Amino acid sequence: MMSTAQDAAARTEILARIRRATADITDKNPETDVPIDWEYGTGIEMDDVVGTFVQKVIDYSATVVRVKATEVPQAVVDGLRATGARMSAVVPAGLDADWIYAIRAAGLEARVDDPQLSKETLNESEAVVTAAAAGVADTGTIVLTHVDDQGRRAITLVPDRHVCVVRASQVVSDVPEAMQIVKPAVHEGHPLTWISGGSATSDIELSRVDGVHGPRKLYVIVVDDA
Repeated sequence: MMSTAQDAAARTEILARIRRATADITDKNPETDVPIDWEYGTGIEMDDVVGTFVQKVIDYSATVVRVKATEVPQAVVDGLRATGARMSAVVPAGLDADWIYAIRAAGLEARVDDPQLSKETLNESEAVVTAAAAGVADTGTIVLTHVDDQGRRAITLVPDRHVCVVRASQVVSDVPEAMQIVKPAVHEGHPLTWISGGSATSDIELSRVDGVHGPRKLYVIVVDDA
C-alpha cells in the first residue's frame, strides 16, 4: 500500500496533468465547450453503403446473395435449400405472394401465420422467410419492425433458419439513420428486432453456442432495386 505522502504526490501529479490537458479550454460548460457540426439521423460518409453492409453481414458468418428484383422468388427457394430446409417454412401473412408461390412450387410447405401458428408448429418448422425494414451498413445489422411482411417476433425467433430479404434502398449507413426509418413503426407500437448474424452466445469459457436467442442460420438476400 502507498503511504500518505505517496498518495498526495500521486494526486498532485494527476491534477497537474488534467490542468495541462485542459489549459486551452476557456468555456467550462461541457455542453457549449466544443460545438459539433452534426445532425442526428443524417448518416455517416461511406463510399459503398450496400457493399459495406454485405461485407459486415458476411463477417457475422451469415450468407449473403445479391439479386435483381425479378430473381427474388427463386433466391428465396435457394436460400431455404442452402440452409437445409427441405419440408417447411413459416411465412408472415403479408409476405410477397410470388415468394410464397415459389416456396410451394419448390415442394415446401409455406405455413402462413394467419391465424397465428401454435408454438408447437413454429418449433417444428424448419425455417422462416421475411422481408425487412432496414439494413445498417456500419454494423451489419438488419432491423425488423414486424409489420405485415415481417410477421410477429415469435416467427422470426423460433425456427432454426431465417431467410431475410433486404432491399438495397433500405440499407443506410448507421444506426441513427436507421432509427429515422423505423420511427413511424415504433410510434405505432411495433416492436423492433435487431439482427446481426445468426443467433449465438458463449459462456465464461468462450464456448460458442448457436441458436440460443433465435435462428442458427441467417441467409440474406439483398435486392438491387435502385
